[in-house]
Amino acid sequence: MRFQLCTLAIGLFAAASAQASPWAEVGDNALRADVAVLAASGVVNGITTQWALPWDGLLGGLGEAQLSAQTPSVRAAASRVLARGKAEIALGFSASLTLGAATTPSIVYGFDSMGRGDGQAQLSLAYASGGTSARLSVGAFTADFTGRSVKFMPDGSYIAQKVGDTLVYAGYLSHWWGPGWTSALALSNNARPMPQIGIQRVSSEASSWPILNLLGPWRAEFFIGLLNDPRIDRNTIYDAVHFTFNPLPGLEIGIARTEQICGENHPCVPLRDTLHLDNSPTNVNYTNNEGQIDLRWSHTLLGVPAEFYMSLMNEDSSPFTHSGTVHLFGVTAFVPLNYGTPLRLTVEYTDSLATNDIFSFGNVMYGFSYNNGGYPDGMRYRGRTIGFSLDSDSRLLSLQGAWSDEGGRFYEVYFHNAHISHPRNLLGNVVTTAPVVISMAEARVAFPFADIRLDLAARFQDDQPRPAAGFAASFEATIRVAL
Repeated sequence: MRFQLCTLAIGLFAAASAQASPWAEVGDNALRADVAVLAASGVVNGITTQWALPWDGLLGGLGEAQLSAQTPSVRAAASRVLARGKAEIALGFSASLTLGAATTPSIVYGFDSMGRGDGQAQLSLAYASGGTSARLSVGAFTADFTGRSVKFMPDGSYIAQKVGDTLVYAGYLSHWWGPGWTSALALSNNARPMPQIGIQRVSSEASSWPILNLLGPWRAEFFIGLLNDPRIDRNTIYDAVHFTFNPLPGLEIGIARTEQICGENHPCVPLRDTLHLDNSPTNVNYTNNEGQIDLRWSHTLLGVPAEFYMSLMNEDSSPFTHSGTVHLFGVTAFVPLNYGTPLRLTVEYTDSLATNDIFSFGNVMYGFSYNNGGYPDGMRYRGRTIGFSLDSDSRLLSLQGAWSDEGGRFYEVYFHNAHISHPRNLLGNVVTTAPVVISMAEARVAFPFADIRLDLAARFQDDQPRPAAGFAASFEATIRVAL
């Protein structure tokens, strides 16, 4: 209680400007909805599923956009994104304080989820000068308020340098690769960000080369991280590459590969093992890798911007013979309102029970997704799945509604039906010790107060991950303060 009162007092008496960043970062559904509306309306290039999203490329497209023919809601979205981007890339120093508390954190961890524990606090200092940006974030979180489980949290710290049309960075950056609003299959913010170095293309302009020009606007990113958590194979290297292109108006295609390589108890010949792309039962490689394909089509239908999307993640190399494929499907509509922002309505379904290939939905492979015989810890970091928040052999149906009013207050309501794990999953699931079906309703509201943003959430669910059981209600609050 003393911890909660002190952190609330600090938050209420702080004030100042927005925190600088070269990216539109993972975690803000209101910002992401504005970007999606602009993409569906053709105002910006349709490369909007690969977060963090560089501001330079996004604002460059907006600056050239002709908005006079767009609807008032699209023009309003463009205005908000421009204002937000210009504030975040402003030169100089900035600082912020983030504080959070929850009775129980959510088991479904989506794009804009809040805390991972019962309490957390983080202080950040950022600096931007020309092509150089940096941020130092120091904080901690705890699973309870006894003080016996406090963990250091440098999440969000980075240093980045713009070199031509690329951004080179090092630090602890969260990623969200894929079109889903509630889930991402291969790489999401469900697990804490690992220490990493990477490079990404800033703009999304089409190539001037004749053949590559057919791909349309494109963006790419590559990073290497270190899984430095307590695990059986310590200091495993994690690398990931993502390429997204927009060959036709409204059509976005993404291709990603993530990989675990080297580490204790493993040979380490990166070039040989990474190029060993086949991983069938008769030709096993030395890595643990995943391949993801994303498809998203955005268009305005009857005056309503909408997007239809899907993701497929393969644990092995051949999608037609032996892939171990998991699936995500969704549709989102942005319904114009007479006031505020459009109402975002989303239906999304995720299934991590792997099928033998991308077409054999009845031929399943239990305990296959996110697990690996060579790397017993699997695709997980610090006890959480690097991709889908419900881990292996789980299904999640999510219904969402989100909108903002004229005062800038942001509202979200969710309904989730989750089937977590399966009785035939012999390798287990990190969310629950036994299979369970949970229905959960959640409501969230965000209040902007000048340099303070307060997020409140309430959740009600009819059961809990094992070993707990029965009805549960939880409440969560996060306050972000510009200092």
